[in-house]
Amino acid sequence: MLILSIESSAKPSSVAVSDNGQLLGQYYQNSGLTHSRTLMAMAESLLKNLEVSLRDIGLIAVSRGPGSFTGVRIGVSAAKGLAWGLDIPVCGVSTLEAMAYQTPEPGVMLCPVMDARRNQVYNALFSWNDGELVRLCKDRAISLDDLAAELDAELDAPCLLIGDGAAISFDHLKSSGIDCRIAPDLLRWQTAYGVALASVTAEHIPAAMLEPSYLRPPQAERVRGALSERR
Repeated sequence: MLILSIESSAKPSSVAVSDNGQLLGQYYQNSGLTHSRTLMAMAESLLKNLEVSLRDIGLIAVSRGPGSFTGVRIGVSAAKGLAWGLDIPVCGVSTLEAMAYQTPEPGVMLCPVMDARRNQVYNALFSWNDGELVRLCKDRAISLDDLAAELDAELDAPCLLIGDGAAISFDHLKSSGIDCRIAPDLLRWQTAYGVALASVTAEHIPAAMLEPSYLRPPQAERVRGALSERR
């Protein structure tokens, strides 16, 4: 089955076409342009170059978060619109899990980290066991101090940092005595191919059921809540 996958949860954006886990093509861009300008144009160009029609696609896969609120909304909206128009299922996967799928390195603890600001990262922990990805904790927003303390207590293998929060996490974790390193650039950033790999074993649902996963309320809601408490 051909899968069109979308990744727009952070500054880079990408789309990919894959067939049962085999990557046929990927369009990746980290230009700083808004995803609303780039995603559909990238998908159209990729499909044209692969000589694949939208009608050949059997599943739309998308990173549903956590990540940038705006980026996640754009990606989820694009996936739902395409799936509705084609009358095919959609699959929303964890951004963090998708990054782990694209880093098939055994013998390490995979530690995807995305900059969540407010001295926190979006994080989950994974490892590979006999060719299968094993999730070790749920997706969460966690402070770097708490992450360092958890890893110090539980880490029994080197820690591999993935994602746009890898650099800030590396400095903090290293200073806390955690055995860690940053994944190579080609594996470090969120990609649509990682989304496609995660979607193979994830639930495929009707477009109407797809919802983003933010983990925290958007900034506007937090400000509104704070103002309400002061009244």
